[in-house]
Amino acid sequence: MIQHQLVSSDRQLSQLLRRYDAEAIAQYYRSRPWAAIQRALTIIWLFASFIFSLKWDEWRNQAEQNKLKRAAQLREILTRLGPTFIKVGQALSTRPDLIRKDFLDELIKLQDQLPPFENAIAFSIIETNLGRPLQELYREISPNPVAAASLGQVYRAILPTGEEVAVKVQRPNLLPIITLDLYLMRWAARWLAPWLPLNLGHDLTLIVDEFGTKLFEEIDYLHEGQNAEKFAHNFRNDPTVKVPIIYWSHTSQHVLTLEWINGCKLTDTKTLCAAGLDADAVIRTGVIAGLRQLLEHGFFHADPHPGNLFAMPDGRMAYIDFGMMDQLEQVTKETIASSVVDLINKDYDTLAKNFVKLGFLTAETDITPIIPALEATLGDAIGESVGNFNFKTITDKFSELMYDYPFRVPAKFALIIRSLVTQEGLAITLNPNFRIVDVSYPYIARRLLTGESPQLRQRLLEVLFRNGKFQWSRLENLIRIARTDTSFDLLPTAQLGLQFLLSAEAQHLRRQLLLALVEDDRFHTQEVQNLWNLVKDDIQPSRLFNAALGALTGASS
Repeated sequence: MIQHQLVSSDRQLSQLLRRYDAEAIAQYYRSRPWAAIQRALTIIWLFASFIFSLKWDEWRNQAEQNKLKRAAQLREILTRLGPTFIKVGQALSTRPDLIRKDFLDELIKLQDQLPPFENAIAFSIIETNLGRPLQELYREISPNPVAAASLGQVYRAILPTGEEVAVKVQRPNLLPIITLDLYLMRWAARWLAPWLPLNLGHDLTLIVDEFGTKLFEEIDYLHEGQNAEKFAHNFRNDPTVKVPIIYWSHTSQHVLTLEWINGCKLTDTKTLCAAGLDADAVIRTGVIAGLRQLLEHGFFHADPHPGNLFAMPDGRMAYIDFGMMDQLEQVTKETIASSVVDLINKDYDTLAKNFVKLGFLTAETDITPIIPALEATLGDAIGESVGNFNFKTITDKFSELMYDYPFRVPAKFALIIRSLVTQEGLAITLNPNFRIVDVSYPYIARRLLTGESPQLRQRLLEVLFRNGKFQWSRLENLIRIARTDTSFDLLPTAQLGLQFLLSAEAQHLRRQLLLALVEDDRFHTQEVQNLWNLVKDDIQPSRLFNAALGALTGASS
């Protein structure tokens, strides 16, 4: 009876909804109150038992002793409640403005795994969606799924033309479960928001809507296929990244057929070694690919957990599962790059202003008291050495500020944080001594120094000039750190810089640099000498002459 109702609901909702629409979902369930009440009672019972456990610990003065146990209990409840709540747990694991640190640590462990559903149902879904018998669609298909997740499961198959493929089949009747949970979550958010002792900075229902929008995108396999092809196009000239081919003739909204990837899981160090792969090289490939997504393309994979990333025998990094993706605007990419530099330079004044630009603080926020708070909190996280920097520590420290100041984590940055922390965790699994800054900061320094766009050149100037004064040590640090990237060639960068200095766009900058040489009533010959000592080994006279000639030619054209 219940299964029949779910099938009927799935059919009706599929006709009603192609994308997330909070009002349409609410209208649908207002006319079906008993379904909402039954699900609500189940949810309330499980969470009431959890809250009672917390209170019981308080009454017995065992709250501190049992806090990790209760965090694990919360994770188990979310898993038991099914796909939507597993996704909620994963989303909350990147929201330090909503969840305290001990619960964050446990929710990060949430694995998107559920028992598989029946093979007969899966094969029926394939045939119904693709309109042909299974024997015509695939020469072979595994009798059981090779992987099962919250939203679907995967079979290994061979097409009639011989290509080996992965067939991703969505769980049946997923839409009624997801929409009912979203409806109840939105209702609860509207009711609870005024009572929550959290400084959210915006309407709690917007968080539910952001989550609902992404979840609807994730259950549309046509959309996922398009994401994969866009991602592949971005990395078309990168020999270190592999994206599986999508077979559109065998793909629908509920079935996705893509190229099978033979690779090693990044958490399986024994397999990596057996395949002759160097763990540090794999880490570097993954980190650089992640940075390119965020700071060059702006289109990034928001769920890079161990099941979605594979190291291939030839050293390439293979990405799969493109359901959870997001796009960054150009100004956001540039502000992120300069913010990392500001953080490492401990320029908390500029960092606070960047938080406003990025949406972590509203434009009306008085940042004056926030600047020393950032210095006190994040300064300890970085320590005396840049090598101590890691995103997990920064995230944990930043969460401490959420309760005292009006910070919020915009939806895109919740996904970015999730992506960065997950990638860093994977890297540390392969090499406990790895520091993501060893790869990321040279990359960012190189991007700023190269200045491929007017916006990036402006970001570089913002880093090098503070309160109208030129920061000689920062330029030295940027060059020194960029040179730790063996692919960085200083001379072409110098040529671009000289070409820019000779352009009309840099008229004001030329005046500033002349003033920088004589500011504070002295010639800064020592600073210039220090720079020359830093770069002279990389600059041979013949190459320097050619670079200068190229800059003059470029400036005059």
